[in-house]
Amino acid sequence: MLVLLTNDDGVHAEGLRVLHDEFARAHEVYVVAPDRERSGSSHAITVFQPLMVHRTRVSGGGGEGETGAAGPEASRRREAWAVVGTPADCVKLAVASLLPRRPDLVVSGINRGPNLGTDVFYSGTVSAAIEAAILGLPAVAVSLAGFKDLDYGFAARFARYLAERVVSRGLPPATLLNVNVPAVDAARIKGVRITGLSGHKWHDRFEERADPRGRTYFWLVGEPLEAEVEQGSDLDAVNSGYVSVTPVHLDLTDRPMMAELEKWSLDLGEVEGR
Repeated sequence: MLVLLTNDDGVHAEGLRVLHDEFARAHEVYVVAPDRERSGSSHAITVFQPLMVHRTRVSGGGGEGETGAAGPEASRRREAWAVVGTPADCVKLAVASLLPRRPDLVVSGINRGPNLGTDVFYSGTVSAAIEAAILGLPAVAVSLAGFKDLDYGFAARFARYLAERVVSRGLPPATLLNVNVPAVDAARIKGVRITGLSGHKWHDRFEERADPRGRTYFWLVGEPLEAEVEQGSDLDAVNSGYVSVTPVHLDLTDRPMMAELEKWSLDLGEVEGR
């Protein structure tokens, strides 16, 4: 199958390189990713300036000359488009202009760090998969739930396994899968759980600093809030040593609240004093 890979950690991120090498073992792979890290970019798209694009190679942490575990042949296949834009830009541009045909699947990741609970609203990784779903394409977002001494190998293998299952079984319209893999040795992962989004949130804290000219600026240094972990949630699964697979739907409508709002009898006549 033809697979589009993207991320929000940038085209030279290690997680993307490992993901590419895994999928390239069996599939036709195209990489269209931001030219730099765009974590936290959510679903922003570029409207008021051009999207600059240049050809490069997926190289991971070892630089562009890196060969990696999959050998020299994989290195030669690592051509990619680097886009001066957001992850959502990358998917839109790839599908509309860069790829030879519509991809069979879009995989975003492997993100460095988890995307749990409310993270899905901020994450560029998840938003790339959301953009794919908007375009009518099956999509998977994959994150490794850690930040130090990361081994992306198992997460990449699981991503390919799940992606192939997605293509063979299908996903409902406007649905994507958000995957979080515990950052532990593969032998310690207990299994897979199908989960809901947790109430995982962050405490926003900003450090106030001054630049060399004395001008004040603020730097976000948020920390995860300690809260009760809901059983059956993505956070519960990852904390318990399981891979979390969460189906995410694009329809955010609160349908029970629609019925409640009907009872409000909203009337424009009252607005105008009639």
